[in-house]
Amino acid sequence: MKKLYKYLLNTLPRPLLIRLSYVFRVFAPLVYKGNKVDCPVCEKSFKKFLSYGSNVAHRDNVLCPYDLTLERHRLMWVYLKNKSNFFTAEKLKVMHIAPEQCFYSGFKKQNNLEYTTGDLLSPLADIHFDLHKIPIQDNQYDVIFCNHVLEHVEDDHKCMTELHRIMNSGGWGIFQVPIDTTRSETYQDASIVSPEEREKHFWQYDHVRLYGLDYPKKLEAAGFEVEIYDYHKDMPKEQYEKYRFHPDELLYIVKKK
Repeated sequence: MKKLYKYLLNTLPRPLLIRLSYVFRVFAPLVYKGNKVDCPVCEKSFKKFLSYGSNVAHRDNVLCPYDLTLERHRLMWVYLKNKSNFFTAEKLKVMHIAPEQCFYSGFKKQNNLEYTTGDLLSPLADIHFDLHKIPIQDNQYDVIFCNHVLEHVEDDHKCMTELHRIMNSGGWGIFQVPIDTTRSETYQDASIVSPEEREKHFWQYDHVRLYGLDYPKKLEAAGFEVEIYDYHKDMPKEQYEKYRFHPDELLYIVKKK
């Protein structure tokens, strides 16, 4: 069963996985009933989370069986609830690139958000477009989310500058990517094109680069100011271990002057 789960996770296209997940969430929480781990998004507890990731970057006990949050989603939620005005501002105009399913319904229902989703293919997207050339006028959004997208695109600097262009002055966003914390510089090689080699070098079959510790500098080169949120300084170890946060993950908050 585990082998089948891992195979489907790594081979089925994302739009199909999103549709299948609605069926999966009905019975999975019953199988994983318990109180060893907590999901702050769905506010449910389980004996453990599901495993997730490619053969190269597979991780155990990370995927919530109810709302399908991963470490990065739970971390983002905690930041939005405790460190931002996302839930309390009178009105925010939001663009969510490649919208995560675990956030989609809740954000859509928030009365204080003018919430728009965008993606090339996702069935959750209101607007479909290529991130290299966003068909939206300048200075439109107060908040932009773009998580685990930039490692897939051909020209990440161009995409970052496009996101900067459509953000309002004074706006902010969260742009997460996979980062190899052992690398000082981002690793990219255009000659690596096969899914097998991309997984080996970039951690996933459809990634075209593996970011290093220079990621904040890349965001700054696109015009953003960057603030780094380190949850280790903000909560007891017991709590973030129950949330199953990744020990190396930091949250990159971008801002536009």
